[in-house]
Order: sequence, then structure tokens, then C-alpha cells
Amino acid sequence: MKENTHPEYQEILFIDSTNGHKFVCGTTAKPGKEREVFEGKEYPVLRIAISSSSHPFYIGESRCLDTEGRVGRFTKRYQAVQQKAQAMAQAQQETPVEPVKPAKKARAKK
Repeated sequence: MKENTHPEYQEILFIDSTNGHKFVCGTTAKPGKEREVFEGKEYPVLRIAISSSSHPFYIGESRCLDTEGRVGRFTKRYQAVQQKAQAMAQAQQETPVEPVKPAKKARAKK
């Protein structure tokens, strides 16, 4: 049997970024270099965006938790595209365009 094939199992301090709730859980996730003392013991820290203490399904509230996340980045990108399109439309309006004369049709011989 191969050795060292399973990841290391350890207790990690999870910190919910939206409300600051902390809890310790065993996991194989790789935490960063940050360490913090919690209930008298030092743990590696893994910050998470949402947990059961902040998720609307578990707390029974509906609130916006996105702080400059996907929605914010999409809105910024969409506004930039709209501004670019408006600038191009304005440039096209300023440039005079000569009307195109229709081509004469060839008569069919009888």
C-alpha cells in the first residue's frame, strides 16, 4: 500500500468573513500561514465567505451579503461597457455620413 497518499487531517479555526463568527472543525483543507488563539489554543486560520451563521437559509433572513463580490464586479464591468458604447455612438453621430445612392437597376431586354 502506498504511503503519504492521504492529506493531513487537522483542526482549523474557520472565521466567517461576513459576521466574524469563529468555529473549530477538523478538515484536510490547507490553511494559510495565519494563526490565531481561540479558546486557549492556537489554530491555523481559514477565512470563509459564508457559513451557517450567516447564510440566509439558516438564519431566516434575506439580506445582501455580497460586498464587492461577483455582483459588484459585474456591475463595474457592465458600466464600463455601456460608457464605451455611448462614446462610440457619440463619435458616430459627430462624423458626417454621406447618404448612399441606390444603384440603378439594369433593364431586362424583351
